[in-house]
Amino acid sequence: MVKNDIVWHDHTVTRSDREQRLSQRGVVVWFTGLSGCGKSTIANELDRQLNQLGRATMLLDGDNIRHGLCAPPERLAEEHSQEFAARFGLGFGETDREENIRRIGSLAGLMASAGLITLTAFVSPYRQDRDRVRKMIQANRAGDFIEVFVDTPLAICESRDPKGLYKKARAGLIKNFTGISDPYEAPLAPEIHLDGGDGRSPAQQATEVLETLRKQGVFK
Repeated sequence: MVKNDIVWHDHTVTRSDREQRLSQRGVVVWFTGLSGCGKSTIANELDRQLNQLGRATMLLDGDNIRHGLCAPPERLAEEHSQEFAARFGLGFGETDREENIRRIGSLAGLMASAGLITLTAFVSPYRQDRDRVRKMIQANRAGDFIEVFVDTPLAICESRDPKGLYKKARAGLIKNFTGISDPYEAPLAPEIHLDGGDGRSPAQQATEVLETLRKQGVFK
């Protein structure tokens, strides 16, 4: 099979049909920021607030995705061959992170096309990877990718360190750790910029995102 043999098939039930039934616009709300910045907590709270309003949502979280779709080789080797695990498992180097974000972006795009308000919470440290996802999501409709930068100082993230990852990274036990041994490229013009060090609660920050989605016509 060659590239030209892969053709896109249009479906009888359109994206517009699905969105009309749900009374909302399918979008991808992409939370990004350092480990420990609060993105998962805020995204989870936003998910709760949206569901209280009767909105149809899905939340994709970094750790959860690594259990299946983007599992590391060690996890895949438990049920598959070493060859399979080495080929399809994803580590944490730059190329593996690129593929991790590509897979997540593709999945998030499919969910948005089903009319879901799709929330993602991933470090996604490289600007080029996030921009590729933006381009893919917005290929058919502008405004469907909403980048939320949770801008929390490294010192605060490191002081939280809920999983002890910064401590391990400082000790050299974790390679390619964003903010310590690997760079984080902050968004240049995110749709929403949250100050993770301003003292507001995750609920207050989630409400800010929710109200922006409402203003942008994602739901009424």
